[in-house]
Amino acid sequence: MKNEDIFKPVILPNGVSLKNRIMMAPMTTCSGFYEGSVTHDLIEYYRARAGEIGTIIVECGFVDNKGLAFPGAIGLDNDDKIEGLAKIAKAIKEKGSKAVIQVYHGGRMVEPKLIGGQSPVGPSAIAAPRPGAATPIELTADEVDEMIDKFGQAVRRAIQAGFDGVEIHGANTYLIQQFYSPNSNQRTDKWGGSRDNRARFPLAVLDITHNMVKEYANPDFIVGYRFSPEELEVPGIRFDDSMYLLEKLAEKGLDYVHFSMGAILRPSIVETNDPTPLINKYVAIRSQTLAKIPVVGVGNVVNISDVEAAMDNGFDLVAVGRACIAYPDWLSRVEKGEKLELFINSDKREELNIPEPLWHFSLVESLIRDVNLNVKKFKPGNYQEKVNDESYEYLINVELGNDFVKDMQLLNANDFDSEVVNNFSEIKHRIIDSNSPHVDAISGATSQCEAFKKAVTKAMAKSNKEAILAEGGDPNDKAYDVVVVGSGGAGLAAAIQAHDLGASVVVVEKMSVIGGNTNKASAGMNAAETKFQKLKGIVDSKDLFYKETLTGGKNKNNPELLRYFVENAPDAIDWLDNNGIELSGITTTGGMSIDRTHRPASGAAVGGFLISGLQKNINRRGIEVMLDTNVTEILTENHKVVGVKVSEEDGSVQTIKAKVVIIATGGFSANREMVEKYRPDLKGFVTTNHKGATGSGIMILEKLGAGTVDMKEIQIHPTVEQTTSYLISESIRGGGAILVSQKGQRFVNELDTRDKVSAEIIKLPEHYAYILFDQQVRNENKAVEEYVSHDLVVQADTIKDLADKLSIDSNTLSQTVERYNQFAETKRDEDFGRTTGMRHPINKGPFYVIKIAPGVHHTMGGVTINTDTQVLDTDKHVIQGVFAAGEVVGGVHGANRIGGNAVADIIIFGMQAGRKATDYINH
Repeated sequence: MKNEDIFKPVILPNGVSLKNRIMMAPMTTCSGFYEGSVTHDLIEYYRARAGEIGTIIVECGFVDNKGLAFPGAIGLDNDDKIEGLAKIAKAIKEKGSKAVIQVYHGGRMVEPKLIGGQSPVGPSAIAAPRPGAATPIELTADEVDEMIDKFGQAVRRAIQAGFDGVEIHGANTYLIQQFYSPNSNQRTDKWGGSRDNRARFPLAVLDITHNMVKEYANPDFIVGYRFSPEELEVPGIRFDDSMYLLEKLAEKGLDYVHFSMGAILRPSIVETNDPTPLINKYVAIRSQTLAKIPVVGVGNVVNISDVEAAMDNGFDLVAVGRACIAYPDWLSRVEKGEKLELFINSDKREELNIPEPLWHFSLVESLIRDVNLNVKKFKPGNYQEKVNDESYEYLINVELGNDFVKDMQLLNANDFDSEVVNNFSEIKHRIIDSNSPHVDAISGATSQCEAFKKAVTKAMAKSNKEAILAEGGDPNDKAYDVVVVGSGGAGLAAAIQAHDLGASVVVVEKMSVIGGNTNKASAGMNAAETKFQKLKGIVDSKDLFYKETLTGGKNKNNPELLRYFVENAPDAIDWLDNNGIELSGITTTGGMSIDRTHRPASGAAVGGFLISGLQKNINRRGIEVMLDTNVTEILTENHKVVGVKVSEEDGSVQTIKAKVVIIATGGFSANREMVEKYRPDLKGFVTTNHKGATGSGIMILEKLGAGTVDMKEIQIHPTVEQTTSYLISESIRGGGAILVSQKGQRFVNELDTRDKVSAEIIKLPEHYAYILFDQQVRNENKAVEEYVSHDLVVQADTIKDLADKLSIDSNTLSQTVERYNQFAETKRDEDFGRTTGMRHPINKGPFYVIKIAPGVHHTMGGVTINTDTQVLDTDKHVIQGVFAAGEVVGGVHGANRIGGNAVADIIIFGMQAGRKATDYINH
């Protein structure tokens, strides 16, 4: 095809004229609101890319609220969404492009955390072949009919929103493809079995789409169909299966069909010995009917030569993906003959109208080139490292380039089963993609993944030293503006903030992994008057937040620190959101009268979510993190900070020069001697903290003369599983759970402050209790899935059966639950005065309990600081150049910490430490 033909109009089978043969491919943006409505940034993103391109295909909209396959997905699931979707359609059409939107349901590919912990649905109860995939609930025959109707209603909404067409998403292993696949569909009714039966569902979706178009749209409404040509699984869809379905669809009428592939001229992934591009096979074997329908190609299209190659091989239209994100004016650039490279400078997000969530999504994140990145140099070569987890020793070869991780190999892979090898492969890809060992571990294989990551950390350290020596430098001569000690939430927030204000920063962490105690945080982050509260219609005030925190702290809180904390909490929520860490779900904790505990919309535990997001921000900025490195002393000259002394894992000692030190090492709950020194009554209590919470930062600062406050104020958390020290999140009680004794009776307001609830459990003759909840609470709290996976939960279909399993009198327990349910209906607890978290009765089986008792959880005491986070000496004078944030600090929480205030504390004061440390350097 001639170059100029690409830019000429093309006529679709329904008579509609597209002004050229270029489409913008539908791409996940993760930029909708938590419930699937449209954001302003999303509208502007599409507006910026419309105009020159003939057709914009908007990302897929889910057809019901259990169908979203990724966070921030947009919905076509109810009529309330029409108004927002209309703004996207209008923005595109006003610029002169056609506006098409995909319709889909994720089926078994939906993660439970995206739908409130519920199980996904699918054609059969068969989990997707990927690690940790949930087993879906098989749709009944009636539910299949209802699902087809939901697709039809979604099409109607697209029409009423003003779109020019819809693309039925029958690809990417989502629900429509699942029905056609012999792998995911093993039904025995009319919807499964033979190829014709399996084709019924996609054909029915097309039928109802045509019906909606006939009733609500004009004849020029576009209907396309996207398909994945093959599956790797056995059994699975093969290319001849796809052709069979496409022929059936073509007979019913389509305006285009759209390949879904990563490369436009991709050959078969099944018949790997055949290099023939699938599009060539498609053209050769399609019928005359199918040949009349334009075919769209997609996959790694960057330059005009890619479009020409696609057209020459048989594609009629070409969809451009990531190149449209990087270059909103892509078409005019290639039309002028520009040769483009696929990357985005890190300072161009706003200029390119890329929403924050998309910026942090893997689709775009891999394209970002940090214009300010001072990349660590390596000596290219191979480095073999031995690392261990609790069970195995791994021999790993790490290959490094000048400034990047090139490859990883598990040299003793034959010693392990496929699960270990698959986990290694996944972590390898994460590390190489982010060019950093600081990536998320795989759920259920954390220690194994940390071992793999440690091999890379060790190899990078060795290689960096060799590179410096090769250039005649001294690898021990390290100098930074800011040394941050500790890699929990406070330390990472401080490091990111200081970096963004122009400081050179290093984070030093004594443990082998990033995250500290923040990894264990579960409930959420408290803040008042936030944008997410306003979206949900929650009326709150900072003054009320201040008052309730002061009351919870028994009026021992430092009033200046507490006021700063409360006033700056909403800004901290926004700062996280702007950095791709959205805490838009809201619940409550003990001591709060308002829903102000912000957490992931999925209901997942906040800690891992937070550290994952902060790690990505650390990686993106190229901030160095030194693991297995213990700071032993802050060095000063003439009362001025000049650096820190550190000891490394191999026993070597070195000095890191610095102008400022920020201590963010956490509390001392895991230091039994220190706990018992201040609170002898807590001898023998388990702790919920990680083993690195030893108070080392307090000791280092005391050597400099730092003052301390509230050291005897040590919080015990009431709901700790004693055999594992696993903390059972306060959000479970905030979601509606109750506490019962071995007698089967309630004995406390479950959402009173932690000290009071703990005291009441200790008063029981048995010194333990059970936290009891139903399926509704489980559905709304993703953390429960973790408790189930760790075998912490006892469950039964009825309260009577549950009582029998616990050796509790079943009549007593049944009466207790029935009485609480009456209170839940009236929102008035006549027995213990509970007023919050009574969301619904406990009446939806199965029913669950976890046996719990108090455990040491938080040390409210620590070093003294001012609101600038400067450390104060015993006379309340500032120690110049030394800042502190997080649990290492005392005074914020008083005599008792409210659940959800620790995460707020670390982010609010971590940000402030980064700001004020940078101010100190500059002034």
